[in-house]
Amino acid sequence: MSLFNTLKEECFEANMLLPKLNLVIYTFGNVSVVDRNQGVFAIKPSGVPYEVLKPADIVLVDFEGQVIESQLRPSSDTKTHAFLYQHWEKIGGICHTHSTYAVAWAQALRDIPILGTTHADHLTADIPCAPPMADDLIQGDYEHNTGQQILDCFSAKELNPEEVEMVLVGNHGPFTWGKDAHKAVYNSGVLEELAKMAHLTLQLNPHASRLKDSLIKKHFERKHGKDAYYGQGC
Repeated sequence: MSLFNTLKEECFEANMLLPKLNLVIYTFGNVSVVDRNQGVFAIKPSGVPYEVLKPADIVLVDFEGQVIESQLRPSSDTKTHAFLYQHWEKIGGICHTHSTYAVAWAQALRDIPILGTTHADHLTADIPCAPPMADDLIQGDYEHNTGQQILDCFSAKELNPEEVEMVLVGNHGPFTWGKDAHKAVYNSGVLEELAKMAHLTLQLNPHASRLKDSLIKKHFERKHGKDAYYGQGC
């Protein structure tokens, strides 16, 4: 029996949320969850349909993306997950999908602007879109370089990955993360809805204004500030 059954079960459950939330079809997408004490993470195997996926299929890899327990190949995005875990030490789970509206914004190479209070309930910044990868990086270690592409975007835009837990990779699609795998999936669901809302808003009014700062501050702080009053508390 694996010493990592709990980690694999957590990873399996998080992956199975993706089709339930209509964030994936077929074999699109993957979720991983990390055990930093052991220096490993669990991730969905490559190309395995969700309807046949089992906890035992989940692949364990180290922070270099090397398989340490499985007969299956890990997700083709494994090196991107590994890179982010190496460089952002406070994240516990990562999710990647090809959800429709988020991918549309990524293909349009546009940040998702903060237009309304639903967006401000979750973050105070536009959702960033990383520029397309340079040709020499595409021809190199592509998945590793996708992680670098995300880090470079956050550095250029002076964003904190603990505050903005989502990104669009230009011409590719969304990556999200969080304190654990379920928060990463939650953020993917939020990102897709914000992408859809922004798309519809700009269809109705192409000149819609960015949400004013006072409303951004109010809606974010009522959920996340020191005097937050949303929900039932502890």
